[in-house]
Amino acid sequence: MPKKRHLLNWFSILTVATTGSVSAQTILPELNNFEPIPQSAPTSITPQSILIPVPPPQQSQPMGTCNAFLAPAIEEVIKRYGGGWGILVERLSDGEVLYHYNADRGFIPASNMKILTTAAALQRLSPETNISANKSLKEWVEVTNLRSNNYYADTLLKRIGGGATAKQILANMGINPNGFHFADGSGLSRRNLATPRILVDTLRVMYSSPQRDLFFASLPTAGMSGTLRNRMKQTPVQGIVHAKTGTLTGVRALSGYLDHREYGTLIFSILANDSRQSGTALVRAIDEIVLILNTTSRCQ
Repeated sequence: MPKKRHLLNWFSILTVATTGSVSAQTILPELNNFEPIPQSAPTSITPQSILIPVPPPQQSQPMGTCNAFLAPAIEEVIKRYGGGWGILVERLSDGEVLYHYNADRGFIPASNMKILTTAAALQRLSPETNISANKSLKEWVEVTNLRSNNYYADTLLKRIGGGATAKQILANMGINPNGFHFADGSGLSRRNLATPRILVDTLRVMYSSPQRDLFFASLPTAGMSGTLRNRMKQTPVQGIVHAKTGTLTGVRALSGYLDHREYGTLIFSILANDSRQSGTALVRAIDEIVLILNTTSRCQ
């Protein structure tokens, strides 16, 4: 009999809840969220005694690209803009390759040749060496890369003994001599040649060089200085990309370092040749690829 009386009490409560002036939907939570009242609870309840849990607002997470989808994301950009592309992205700390595309193919590097020229000059000469009456090598390298000064670059190459000597200097630094060709020091000649791997390898060697700070400071910074001062402004990569630009008709290039939040410093080289797109469009494509690199993360 006590069990039967207990059930009658519950039916009475439900009858009042469904026939009164307040609807059952207001009184009772949705079925999926409803938790039975323990047996020890009192048998008479009021609508106010039932608490409907409200989950806390979800915190928005930054959008990212799982590195398994990095290749499709970059190659969608390549397909959209057309032309010939060479790309290599490695982690500085251990050489892990995040992405490669024609990394060992020779391209016209435009002013990315200045990376090779200044690296060879810094290996050959002391930073205090006078290149002109009032400028040391340190100042000369800064102007060469930051402002992409062609005269300064060609002068440097001549000062260290020309292209053949520069090639030997770089080979002694561990750079494969078969992966590049000097026609000049500035990159103005379309007979210059370099692979993305050569540029990445040179950037890696220079990062551990005694002249690292001098070389690194000579590179333009995205949205802030040199030939990158007006690129990638007010984007997540402003201030964290330090790279040398390259510009010729039908050619755009960008090679340097990206300070990545998860992978640490990334070294990258992006070379675009023979595209029918305008120079402005190619710059936009390269910047888009850099932004994709910045969002990549390890897959969970």
